[in-house]
Amino acid sequence: MAAKPTGKPPLPASTGNDPGHLGVDDRGNVTWEWSDKEDLLADDTLGDAERVRALVDPNLKVADDPDDPLNPVRSNPKGLNSGYNPYNSGALGKQSWKKKKNLRELSKWIELRKKLADKKDE
Repeated sequence: MAAKPTGKPPLPASTGNDPGHLGVDDRGNVTWEWSDKEDLLADDTLGDAERVRALVDPNLKVADDPDDPLNPVRSNPKGLNSGYNPYNSGALGKQSWKKKKNLRELSKWIELRKKLADKKDE
């Protein structure tokens, strides 16, 4: 019979140069256990720097998006329908805007309507 997969990915083979490995404490929580190198176990500023340096992957780089000086904000027509995403909002422009209502004209129309209603009652 074939063994059932556990659903967990296999751990990579550890080399002697690893800064540490994942471990489980007595409560079952996953923790990081540092290797026994003196530089990594030091409780001073240099030890902190060595721990950070050990965890940083030198292959990772921060890539900047190409800036377009003519169009600094990209258009996002789906932004108004899909909700607000602060990382990909872009320019949220509508195709057409509703015409503003002239409230003075509206109030004159309401007054005229009331006067006509009063005249019909008399």
